[in-house]
Amino acid sequence: MAREAYITGVGQSEVGVRLPRHPLLLTIDAINVALKDAGLTLDQIDGVFSFPGKSNGYLAFSPVGTDEIIEVCGIKSKWQMGAMEQPAQLSAIGMAAMAVKEGLCRHVICFRTVYEAGGMANPAEYMPLQHKEVSGGSQWTSPFFATSAACWTAQYAQRHVYKYGMTREQLAQIAINGSKNAMLNPNARAITKEELTLDKYMSARMITTPLCLYDCDRFTDCSTVIIVSAGDALDEVSADPVRIAAMSGSVDRYSWDQAEWSAAYDAGPDLWKNTDYSVKDVDTAQFYDGFAFLPLTWLEGLGFCEKGEAHKFIEGGTRIARDGELPLNTGGGQLGAGRLHGFGFAHEAVTQLRKAAGPRQIPGDPRVAVATSGGGPLAAALLLARD
Repeated sequence: MAREAYITGVGQSEVGVRLPRHPLLLTIDAINVALKDAGLTLDQIDGVFSFPGKSNGYLAFSPVGTDEIIEVCGIKSKWQMGAMEQPAQLSAIGMAAMAVKEGLCRHVICFRTVYEAGGMANPAEYMPLQHKEVSGGSQWTSPFFATSAACWTAQYAQRHVYKYGMTREQLAQIAINGSKNAMLNPNARAITKEELTLDKYMSARMITTPLCLYDCDRFTDCSTVIIVSAGDALDEVSADPVRIAAMSGSVDRYSWDQAEWSAAYDAGPDLWKNTDYSVKDVDTAQFYDGFAFLPLTWLEGLGFCEKGEAHKFIEGGTRIARDGELPLNTGGGQLGAGRLHGFGFAHEAVTQLRKAAGPRQIPGDPRVAVATSGGGPLAAALLLARD
């Protein structure tokens, strides 16, 4: 146990669209909730991790850095990291787990703060800088007017349409399921106010074939905090700990040219290499759904079904319902509860394993969950267990 890493606290600020509260204060709100949940104080925190760190070129995407949290909270940090150069969002939690396993830290704050809706209301301060030339990763997409991730995600999805016969009615089950679950999540009320129907989904305007409006998450303002603690520091916390049983990540070239498989197909099998758990042990899955097709890549990549079979796995929505074979995105996911950029899935997984989800709680005695983030060329996954 001493060399293990546990999630001991989770917290979330208000979730909304164009919130007037400053993103730094939203982060502090979430930190305070997580600290209270864990029974810890700021004096006991000795590490801070985030993804992707402060994004000075586009503050709405990531307006708060680890150094700001250390400064404002008066944390005596022994290790910190905030960078885009990680496999995907949840890899920040994985890095924190490594830090406590190596004895570098005892209690670590991991956070992800987004302010993209609020940034649209204040473009002078928050929105991206305008450049006459493109460079970096955008050189592979912007010249082709593919500025949205929906463009390249749609190419993966369309491949499943042509090669494996996926239909829009099948794909719709991801958004419909998320909507149903979001209606039971009070934190999702600013995003989902009524349940999505198949008719409404099918009549929505297309964004990029085969993705329609309801296949895409929407800009949201929120901060989510996860506290990771060392196994030999559990006597200092009061909450039920959830062990980080395994983690994996993968990064492919951003300069892809008609890539055959997304990074989830590499990160998925790797999650099981260093654990005795398997897909049969998983009680709930919280899969990144910035676009509705991405959970299908995780279903196939992690081995819940064969390649090209995920659309059949979710057909009708019964298997992925809260009382189904694999309860999926029980908090609403990003489609139903807002673009929390990955961290919301770890928050919901812990909430479910603690049996603290209220009306959206899945039945039985859940003990194992998978949370993922990313899609396309980057991916990260966490396997969480209640021992």
